[in-house]
Amino acid sequence: MQVTETAADGLKREYTITVPAGDLEQEITRRLGEIGRQVRLPGFRPGKVPMQILRTRFGPSVRGEVLQSTLQASSAEAISERKLRPALPPKVDIVSAGEGADLEYKMAIELLPEIPEPSFAELDIERLVVEVPEEEVDGAIERIAEQQRKSEVVERPAENGDILIVDLEGRIGEQEIPGAGGKDRQIVLGAGSSIPGFEDQLVGASAGEQRRVRVTFPADYAVADLAGKDADFEVDVKEVRRRSPIAIDDELGQAVGLENLAELRQELRQRLQRDYDAASRLRLKRSLLDKLAEGHDFPVPPGMVDLEFDNIWRQYQAQGEPPPAVAGAEATPAVGEVGAEATPAITDGDAVPTAAGPGQNDEAARAEYRRLAERRVRLGLLLAEVGRKNNITVTPDEVNQAITREARRHAGYERHVLDFYRQNPGAIDTLRAPIFEDKVIDFIVELAKIGERKITPRELLAMPDPAGEVALPS
Repeated sequence: MQVTETAADGLKREYTITVPAGDLEQEITRRLGEIGRQVRLPGFRPGKVPMQILRTRFGPSVRGEVLQSTLQASSAEAISERKLRPALPPKVDIVSAGEGADLEYKMAIELLPEIPEPSFAELDIERLVVEVPEEEVDGAIERIAEQQRKSEVVERPAENGDILIVDLEGRIGEQEIPGAGGKDRQIVLGAGSSIPGFEDQLVGASAGEQRRVRVTFPADYAVADLAGKDADFEVDVKEVRRRSPIAIDDELGQAVGLENLAELRQELRQRLQRDYDAASRLRLKRSLLDKLAEGHDFPVPPGMVDLEFDNIWRQYQAQGEPPPAVAGAEATPAVGEVGAEATPAITDGDAVPTAAGPGQNDEAARAEYRRLAERRVRLGLLLAEVGRKNNITVTPDEVNQAITREARRHAGYERHVLDFYRQNPGAIDTLRAPIFEDKVIDFIVELAKIGERKITPRELLAMPDPAGEVALPS
């Protein structure tokens, strides 16, 4: 095999690779011999089929197989001999492969860049610390008490605060309103309906009574097809139920599977603390990634940037607006464990101008999204390299735990989820990537200078969404 480098431009390399015809013929003959020992043809004993007949019957297909395997093996050998680290699979273009001739092809490849060793000790990042106030725990307990509030049937007209059990049907003119009807629906009088005047017309209703409720949907109603329209609801009142007073005591804790009220308070406090800690970590993570992006500027493989840009642009065109990771919705960075064929990427919520939609300001949007794609790829490569150099890996147990969590998210379909990941090993990468990324982030945080600042939940919630303020990649 002869390998000649024909171009070297930045991270791009091109080679011409030639495999002698004799090597191909030797492999074809070997493969035909294997077939001859196995195949059964009329008139010939097993293993006694003449080579010429084997070539006539199987030659073309065997030659195709040998060419394919030779392309894969020779390109892998060329990469290994030169100690290249491909960013993406090489692109191969066959120049000649005629029968009896040498196999000659061109191989274009993009390499992973040399990534500078970062100094994490110089990173100065702030961690926000939030303590859960008792009044917030009180509020959570009151909401649970409201959910657990009992009721009893009463033989009197309905009053504000009562629950009506009804069958109802809604219409605009002669057309039924989809989703507006139903059997045994509960209506809490005085709870506040999204349709002004609806509940007011049911005060005083008794069990067995039928009422027609006429309302006008608000002009800003969430369902555009209903906004501003007049509607009639036929309401068949089946029961009037009086709600018992709210009781906040040990029985409330027992009603939700705990020992007493104190244990419920502790459980709610811990749950709220986890939520605030997660929000704080998200901002710490965004800040860390932002600092890393500011401090590192190395070339990235154009092909990886193209793939990331295409992914962003497809979302933009499909939605008619910037993708969530760009427009401000929460996005989680995803970095693959790096190897020679890894294509790590990170999603971070970079803020970009909002375009009106596909076709309008497309050029400006393209330029901004390409900048975003390049930055995301650069951060992904940086974090992946940190993980590689520091032997950070994701264990099988961590992957199994992630699969189990994913299965629990789909109650009733756990077996389907487990079978899906068992039958699609590639899909496991979508679970492995964020685990790996979090472990790399934790590693960096341990080395960085972290300052702490105590703030209240109100201050935390008043802060801008980090997904919309941090300039980061996907």
